[in-house]
Amino acid sequence: MKIPIILLSFLLSVFLWSCGPNGSNEIDLSGEWGFRIDSLDKGTGQKWFNNSFEETIELPGSMASNGKGNDITVNTHWTGSIFDRSWYTDEKYAQYRKPGNIKVPFWLQPVKKYYGAAWYQKDVDIPEQWSGKRISLFLERCHWETKVWVDGKYAGMQNSLGAPHEYDLTSLLLPGTHKISILVDNRVKDVNPGVNSHSITDHTQTNWNGIAGEIKLIAQPRTSITDVRLFPDVKSKTVKALITIINTGKSGRKATLMISAKSKNPEGTGLPPLKKEIKLAAGTKEYDIVYPMGHDVLLWDEFNPNLYVMNTELMTVDGICSKETQFGMRSFRVAGTRFEVNGRPVFLRGTLECAAFPETGYPATDKKEWTRILKTIKEHGLNHVRFHSWCPPEAAFIAADELGIYLQVECSSWANQGSSIGDGKPIDEWLYKEGEAIVRNFGNHPSFCMMAYGNEPAGNQQSKYLTAFLEYWRSKDNRRVYTGAAGWPLIEENEFHDNASPRIQGWGAGLKSIINAKPPQTTYDWRNKISEWHKPFVSHEIGQWCVYPDFKEIKEYTGVLRAKNFEIFQTSLDENQMGALADSFLLASGKLQALCYKADIEAALRTPGFAGFQLLGLSDFPGQGTALVGILNVFWKEKGYISPDEFKHFCNTTVPLARMSKRIFTNDEKFIAGIEVSSFEKEPLQNVKTDWKIVDKDGNEMWSGTLPQTNLETNNCQELGTISVPLSKIHKAGKFTLKVSVGDFTNKWDFWVYPENKPDVSGQNIKVVQKLDKKTTDFLLAGGRVILTPVKGSLKDEFGGDIGIGFSSIFWNTAWTGGQKPHTLGILCDPRHPALAGFPTEYHSNWQWWDAMSHSNAIVMDSFDPALKPIVRVIDDWFKNHRLALIFEVKAGKGKLIVSGVDLLTNKESRPEAEQLLYSLKKYAASGKFNPQISLPVDKIKEMFN
Repeated sequence: MKIPIILLSFLLSVFLWSCGPNGSNEIDLSGEWGFRIDSLDKGTGQKWFNNSFEETIELPGSMASNGKGNDITVNTHWTGSIFDRSWYTDEKYAQYRKPGNIKVPFWLQPVKKYYGAAWYQKDVDIPEQWSGKRISLFLERCHWETKVWVDGKYAGMQNSLGAPHEYDLTSLLLPGTHKISILVDNRVKDVNPGVNSHSITDHTQTNWNGIAGEIKLIAQPRTSITDVRLFPDVKSKTVKALITIINTGKSGRKATLMISAKSKNPEGTGLPPLKKEIKLAAGTKEYDIVYPMGHDVLLWDEFNPNLYVMNTELMTVDGICSKETQFGMRSFRVAGTRFEVNGRPVFLRGTLECAAFPETGYPATDKKEWTRILKTIKEHGLNHVRFHSWCPPEAAFIAADELGIYLQVECSSWANQGSSIGDGKPIDEWLYKEGEAIVRNFGNHPSFCMMAYGNEPAGNQQSKYLTAFLEYWRSKDNRRVYTGAAGWPLIEENEFHDNASPRIQGWGAGLKSIINAKPPQTTYDWRNKISEWHKPFVSHEIGQWCVYPDFKEIKEYTGVLRAKNFEIFQTSLDENQMGALADSFLLASGKLQALCYKADIEAALRTPGFAGFQLLGLSDFPGQGTALVGILNVFWKEKGYISPDEFKHFCNTTVPLARMSKRIFTNDEKFIAGIEVSSFEKEPLQNVKTDWKIVDKDGNEMWSGTLPQTNLETNNCQELGTISVPLSKIHKAGKFTLKVSVGDFTNKWDFWVYPENKPDVSGQNIKVVQKLDKKTTDFLLAGGRVILTPVKGSLKDEFGGDIGIGFSSIFWNTAWTGGQKPHTLGILCDPRHPALAGFPTEYHSNWQWWDAMSHSNAIVMDSFDPALKPIVRVIDDWFKNHRLALIFEVKAGKGKLIVSGVDLLTNKESRPEAEQLLYSLKKYAASGKFNPQISLPVDKIKEMFN
């Protein structure tokens, strides 16, 4: 039997050609490229694309990762706002402005820096079998504008920040050897996404120059698939496939489309193929097929991230073109004030990813690294990540798909600080193109659940612009939910709001925030802040609580970025005689930071109808003045003061919660706590048992009980009962901990009980005063014992009067906030010091210190003998590193003096913590243990006060 020639030709083309992955249709261009810097921007005019370059560079990579660029100087061009410019002028930074010792405090410092145009060039051999094929150049993660020439012929320009650059080079790449020249330019030009955008800024990933991902040539049949968009319908158990085909031949040609899905589960099987005969039009056209997923379809969510691969094949006389597309069967929708995943309510527990990659200075493009990062996030009880003003590479979506994490992606912009949207600038049109590119490349990933233009925009017409932007995307693609911008504006067209109102510390709140202005309690929530909105409300960038730098981290910076900022801070600490305390400052401030995050997260979980929160952040932010806000460092590693399991006590799918009107009690009161639970499991928990116990500091059980067994819904604010115990059996001041277990989930809260009646020690030879008047001074010099407890605000500025001290940690950092209060990071003390024997404490701040910190002066001891060690220290801002005391003791003449920066006398009758701390100090002062070793003239002490 003879085979017809036309059929034989078809079979040969099928055998030789397929546009599927990893076939003979690709040429990998990674490796050595020719390179030339174009700092004067003359290369295009002088036609450098016709020349060969003597220098070489390795791609994927950047100029910095190849050691190319300029050394850092005081004149280095940076991309990013520098709100605190004191480095350029302040004498304390003079040594760091000298050549050979340049160290900047704004962000991590690159070894090399370049801003401008650079050329990359490679010779390629196109095989004979590629003759007549469509040939494209694929460039992943370019930064950021590229222009391409082939053998001196211009092929075009692209400037997407979030998506690969792809060039059709069919007419330029015939079989044979060709020279490809790529001009990469990282300057901000007509399109200005905002210099602080994490897509381009030196605050995080750096404004690098290069190509960081896959670089390859792809050959395809003349008639081929260019795009597959998959729209799952969970209700009907089908997928609508929208398949874009380019036909470079004649119209009216027949073709066959065939699609088939297969589960990626190890035991997964393939589903039957579905075939459709089509008639091809000339040019580019979209065709659709509705594919049934079968009765036993597996859905994708955070608990079971089931994935499928859709194989799409186009069969024509040109050959077979196949394309594999990963997707998941999931629905992410708005339902009232919540989101629903596949019809089940979900509470977003999120953090930000801000594109900080210290080793490379550019985002990872490999799945292994993204799996490590996202696994770490999930291990801390989170299920959501917001990519602040940038879009990650494909590998991040693949890893999030496999781990079951809900992503909010943004169109590469923070149009603020010199940029704006809606004002008719080039950025307005570019954002639509950027969104199109992002959705075209990543829109099939089930993890891609939320999208915004970007972050906190400027622009007089921003609301009008974002309204149109939202209407465009909502009508175009319903696979995710949309908000105009993270932060603001709160426009009606938002499907959800992402706003900063519901959090315990806001920008500019200073010492007037809930955590600093209201005594410790756990009853507040955000229902009043969100009640006017009848749509999901996600709290924007909550937390931002700082911790002291971990100087052990410096040695981990071995790549293109170095922690020169940390070196400045460490030198300052050493110069102020406290270098040995660095680790203690880290751990003590870290305990306070964790406490603040617990308060922030639990307030969100206590809010009825709330949609979720986004932390800023689980890991450190390296820029904007150095924002050490993470319980993890910038490498996503633990710092040593809270583990993932401890964090999950208050951040998890199910979290027991306690509403307590206060945390400080006297023993003539009752301890009362209303117990509730937030539970967002895959299925409602049935027959749940709730156990509780109260233990002392040594773990001894004082009270315990069980609340009525119940069935839980998928919801928060589910009341489980009330705990009420009289405290009369407590006769000694102590810390106690309430532990509540709901099924397998446990949470805990510390509280303190002080005796209402204390032994009288006032008859001893002790004076407690707020001022050192002549009578008190004479008494002290003659051998008396004095406790000086001045009124808050009485210190001179140079002795701490200008230091804003509150209970919480520093918000974000003082360089970026313009010195927003508080300025300190909690306390550090030796809990075994006899002066604190009657005031139980750990070495760090806990809630019993709220009253003291709210009524205190932080005393600057820089001019005192460094041998004078405070009983209680205050940890200063790392930009200043003052030696600060809250309580210290000295000899004065023949007498002995305790100086308390805490005002322990004003309104003490309504301050049980103040009364207890004063009692502890008086008891110590009356004892033989009160024996200060360092002398200080009384005049020196008086000099501190106004």
